[in-house]
Amino acid sequence: MSEQPSNSKNNIRLPLLLALTLAVGMFIGQQLPRSSRHFKSNLEQTNSGSVMDEIMQFVKARYVDTVDINSIKDKAIRNLLDQLDPHSIYITPEEAASVDEDMKGGFDGIGIEFIMLDDTIQVVTPLPGGPCESAGVLAGDKIVSINDTVVANVKIENGKIYKMLRGQKGTEVKLGIVRGNDKTVRDFKVFRDRIPVNSVESAYMMTENTAYVKVNRFTAKTYTEFMEAIRPLAEEKGMRNLVIDLRGNPGGYLEEATQMLSQFFPEDKLLVYTEGRTDSRQEYKSSGRARFNIQQVAILIDEGSASASEIVAGAIQDHDRGWVIGRRSFGKGLVQEEYPLSNQGRLRLTIARYFTPSGRCIQRVYKGNKNYDHEESSRLQSGELTDASKIKIEDTTKYYTGMGRIVYSGGGITPDVFIPLDTTYFNGLFNEMNKHLPQFISRWLEQNKSTVPADEQQFIQNYQPSDDVVEALVQYVEKHGAKRDARQLLAGKAEIKLRMKARIARIMFGDNAQFKVINASDPAIDKALQLINSGAALK
Repeated sequence: MSEQPSNSKNNIRLPLLLALTLAVGMFIGQQLPRSSRHFKSNLEQTNSGSVMDEIMQFVKARYVDTVDINSIKDKAIRNLLDQLDPHSIYITPEEAASVDEDMKGGFDGIGIEFIMLDDTIQVVTPLPGGPCESAGVLAGDKIVSINDTVVANVKIENGKIYKMLRGQKGTEVKLGIVRGNDKTVRDFKVFRDRIPVNSVESAYMMTENTAYVKVNRFTAKTYTEFMEAIRPLAEEKGMRNLVIDLRGNPGGYLEEATQMLSQFFPEDKLLVYTEGRTDSRQEYKSSGRARFNIQQVAILIDEGSASASEIVAGAIQDHDRGWVIGRRSFGKGLVQEEYPLSNQGRLRLTIARYFTPSGRCIQRVYKGNKNYDHEESSRLQSGELTDASKIKIEDTTKYYTGMGRIVYSGGGITPDVFIPLDTTYFNGLFNEMNKHLPQFISRWLEQNKSTVPADEQQFIQNYQPSDDVVEALVQYVEKHGAKRDARQLLAGKAEIKLRMKARIARIMFGDNAQFKVINASDPAIDKALQLINSGAALK
């Protein structure tokens, strides 16, 4: 995702944008026949005189076949940006709304999480405080109609469902709902409202003085969410230490990451700096407004941790502020800035690199790297995800932390403590079971909810899915084309039971319960708690 330094320099970069457009036009022009016999131009001349526009008008008016001009333009622009770097991209007008929802932290809708179950929309959970919860919609309800349009037992894509359920705040949506085994369709009137998309997914106390916080991306509201999440833990539950889980976090806004980091450092500590060809060095330092006395810190990262996540991990590591635990991060050290376009689309253009406090730029090599977008599979094949000795260091230049520890630039953040990926359960049958797990558990709970403890603590401590439930899942995926394999089933059984329990916990008790289940057998969590509790020193 994009990082956006606060100082835009539109006047400097507008000539660059014009040059990019001209280059696209010249490229396409070189591919067209030079002969213009039998051609009488009746094209409208644009005031801009853009070569791109001229060419597109010729194609639209005279090309032998009917073509989608907008599609051609989009492909030409994308091809041009592909020549720059993997993170300079064109965002179409259609994509812009979705990007805003992800990065601004919300949308206008009815407030449910749903899944498609046998061509029927089933409510996984109404979001707390949302319109559906207020209207009386319950988990497990099946939506059979939306505004009198039948949506049950018909093939309908999730994208179309989103369009039907989302809309302007305050507008009405009429839902036809079937509940449980009752065949009667109940009518619900739900009024759309602002639905937050939370970037802080979970926050709870793991031990008497150590809290866990899961951050899934850095949106415009991440710092606020982070502070709201840890405030009761610090003020009411005695939090002194903190484990921040950034695994799988693709990044986002740079400023949100630096504001979070300010909670761990005294005033005026360098956290990150950016620099580009036309952008002079810009430093981001700690504000000195740390509200809570956070003592020991552990940051969890993996191959999916990128961008702003790496800024957090890099600052913590370079200043020896805490432990970085997990596997080598993605390696994205480029900063993007967005520019609005006349068609309501956007250009997200790389304008600088960012550097950790020790001076490292952790950007991976992308020129000539055909596997850049398939990094995880490449690392899995090389053995790096399971063996620390196979970690690839792209730049052997030595950098030093505040305590003199050696760290390296390029290719991501290498953790202080390596946690190998467990691949023992990776097989075809497990993948099929995991893919169908949400639908299976929703169906299974309809008939078996009474067999599950209704108390969260009792559930977490004592409940364990039985072999019979696993067998039922196997039979379910067999009906969807999977093949039974006794060896693969044995290898994946323990992990699938864990994921079953986590899914049930989420549906019945919420996100915190889900992470409590998962974290109870997570080696990275175990290592973080071990280091924090032992007071071990960084080496």
